[in-house]
Amino acid sequence: MTDKLTHFNASGEAHMVDVGDKPATRRVAIAEGWIDMAPATLALIRAGGHKKGDVLGIARVAGIMGAKKTSDLVPLCHPIGLTHVEVAFSTGAGDVRCEARAETRGQTGVEMEALTAVQVALLTIYDMCKAVDRGMTLRDIRLIHKSGGKSGTWNRNPKEGDQ
Repeated sequence: MTDKLTHFNASGEAHMVDVGDKPATRRVAIAEGWIDMAPATLALIRAGGHKKGDVLGIARVAGIMGAKKTSDLVPLCHPIGLTHVEVAFSTGAGDVRCEARAETRGQTGVEMEALTAVQVALLTIYDMCKAVDRGMTLRDIRLIHKSGGKSGTWNRNPKEGDQ
């Protein structure tokens, strides 16, 4: 891990990091996040009874699309060739957990793509369900794993109070 912010040059101006001399390696990132909701909203999603259709199926596609558009949304993020994006959901007592995995073989990581996939998927759930539950809350969106590149493998430490 570096001790400086890499998206600023020596003059303090924002710039895109030059990755041209870095070797291409297999890179993987996994992110997660939750959306809390009323039990009745979750019941609609589970039963597939939402009038707008398959909420989680549409959110899955939205998350994949979000990962592919990350460099259009995050100003200094490199456009990269994704080799795989997977978005999965699980439901709890009053929430939906989203996990996104992004992969590439390239010169820069895919953390931002995995995080964007989670956020866009959860926003899509919110959008599809807001008519019945405006009190939904997105929470704990975070990176849980990354591998590849010079910094190697990193995993979130569950002993630090994380879920």
